[in-house]
Amino acid sequence: MIEEQWRKLQNGSDIRGVALEGVEGERINLTPHIAEKIACAFCIWLSKKTGKLLQNIRISVGHDSRLSAHALTEGVINGMTGLGCDVYDFGLASTPAMFMSTVLHGYQYDGAVMLTASHLPFNRNGLKFFTRDGGLEKSDITSLLETAECSQFLLGETKRSVHKVDFISVYAAHLVDKIRKDCNDIEDYMKPLKGLHIIVDAGNGAGGFFAEKVLLPLGADTSGSQFLDPDGTFPNHIPNPEDKEAIESIQKAVLDNKADFGIVFDTDVDRAGAVDKNGKEINRNRIIALMASIVLEEHPGTVVVTDSITSDELKVFIEEKLGGIHHRFKRGYKNVINEAVRLNNEGRESHLAIETSGHGALKENYFLDDGAYLISKVLIKIARLKKEGKTIDVLLDDLKEPVEATEFRLNILEKDFTVYGNYIIDQLKGYAEKSEGWIVATDNYEGIRVSFNKNNGNGWFLLRLSLHDPLMPLNIESREPGGIKTILSELIKFLSMYPEIDVKTIWNYLEGCC
Repeated sequence: MIEEQWRKLQNGSDIRGVALEGVEGERINLTPHIAEKIACAFCIWLSKKTGKLLQNIRISVGHDSRLSAHALTEGVINGMTGLGCDVYDFGLASTPAMFMSTVLHGYQYDGAVMLTASHLPFNRNGLKFFTRDGGLEKSDITSLLETAECSQFLLGETKRSVHKVDFISVYAAHLVDKIRKDCNDIEDYMKPLKGLHIIVDAGNGAGGFFAEKVLLPLGADTSGSQFLDPDGTFPNHIPNPEDKEAIESIQKAVLDNKADFGIVFDTDVDRAGAVDKNGKEINRNRIIALMASIVLEEHPGTVVVTDSITSDELKVFIEEKLGGIHHRFKRGYKNVINEAVRLNNEGRESHLAIETSGHGALKENYFLDDGAYLISKVLIKIARLKKEGKTIDVLLDDLKEPVEATEFRLNILEKDFTVYGNYIIDQLKGYAEKSEGWIVATDNYEGIRVSFNKNNGNGWFLLRLSLHDPLMPLNIESREPGGIKTILSELIKFLSMYPEIDVKTIWNYLEGCC
């Protein structure tokens, strides 16, 4: 059984930990030595998976802009070369680029490691692992941690050499080639984005390359782009497409510079959001709707797999406007991607798996959640629409949106929060089925989703258990002003019966509505 200190490092299919001091109450649990042991465990795992001897294994290593990146990378490389593996150091990289190093012709490494903690605070860091089959699963990470904890690795005194590779330029050229081919501009094949003003906000993460190495070679004007330089203190805003400050920052940049389009990436570029020429944000339901519009034009009738908190209006848009099939599944990008893969394996064609968080993966691109590739698909469409005298916002004209939408995060005070949270959901299902005007969704895969007609709030709520934390997220939307208050006023009657659920935020909301 894996010990607590090692178990805490697992975050689903990733490793996450505290790598630096600086936040009160958070003790460092991800050190260069720990990273070295986990890297050694990955080498052993990879040797078993590939059937290769350690000295014949080739592994790429990259990192984002975090302050702890270099020290942890040194630990990772030390472990891998000490076991005799061939290591290729990419330096600053994106998570999608690391996966692509296992499949692109001329590289095709046996494995890849990315050091990142996505949008988490500056003191955090982590590791993600890839083979050409994709990212490792949750069970694989558990296995790595068990090996790292229990094994004594004998590192050779003479280590293999480390090869420096500028792979982010290779990856960028791959995107440039994709955009040129798909635009196929007969007037200017090399610069299909000429005449377009596109701003990038990298949030001081790893995404700054996109402006210089992708947009500029394609002819775009990138003036006004901001926070492109890597800085692990994240001095301007959190690199997160869902963050309000990040979206407001790119909105202002687009409007101030009269740009055609704005792009915002998260720290390691596996997620993206956008802003149109009018400063209207394209994230959450809107980024899903936009990608569904593009993909369904190419693959009519395909299944679009999303996470569980998407709006009813999005489902109507995908199915009635676009002619697709909306398969609302669970939160967690791996859940969404794996479900799309499962559907394809069963003969149900699915070309898009995408979360409201901005994680989006396409079948044509290995079902890799790649923010830069996602945006590249959008840019191709922008270039084509420009030839018709149109802009990208027209694709979302028929998407209706809720009048009100909010999320509450209800803390679970019970020690065994998973068991208690599931108990609450089971009790709520029985309560909802007996409540007049409550319509329990039958095609729901996570928690409980209940809809309400015009007389009872004209909207819906979803109560689910967090993937990793002792809390229950509660998402609510309504099609009319005051609808959320109406729904909450009924739901609170149930929740108040269970003192181990902290509902102070709901009471505060209801009091604020009065």
